Amino acid sequence: MILPRFRRNPDQRSIAALYGAIVAQARHPAFYGAYGVPDTVLGRFDMVVLHAVLLVRRLRGSQAVHALGQGVFEAFCRDMDDNLREMGVSDVGVPREMRKLAEAFYGRARAYEAALGEESDEALVAALTRNVYADTVAPVAAAALAAYVRAAARTLTGADDAALAHGEACLPNPEDFAAPAVRAAE
Repeated sequence: MILPRFRRNPDQRSIAALYGAIVAQARHPAFYGAYGVPDTVLGRFDMVVLHAVLLVRRLRGSQAVHALGQGVFEAFCRDMDDNLREMGVSDVGVPREMRKLAEAFYGRARAYEAALGEESDEALVAALTRNVYADTVAPVAAAALAAYVRAAARTLTGADDAALAHGEACLPNPEDFAAPAVRAAE
């Protein structure tokens, strides 16, 4: 086809639904209350990245839904591009900012994937403290978020390929993993 960009992707609805699910999850008020994630542009970006990494990791793990992972990543990129433009970044500045966002995504993805591959939560807590909290929060909040991340990874790992192919991503309720000490600090 001469214009491949305009070719209709048969998985587009599923990709949009999956990306919508992770964005909705990333916006859950518990993250910004009980977990102490900064309710800022960067804090929200980090939560979207975290959930995108978890979902793309799961999708890459199965040949049946592997292609959806690239689609979700592309949806993430389009969303970030749109957000930059809405925030007033010029057409000339968008590519530079997108490069920074892509570097942040890949760096976080490497850190989270490596940490999820370990038995203990030490590396995951460190990665979350460094990325999500920018080293400004008590370890109890990062530990609670690490427990949620592990549960989300397990839930996605157990998700049915057919459900994912239809755009259905089930993630755990973040309120179930918030540490009592973090909740008391609200």
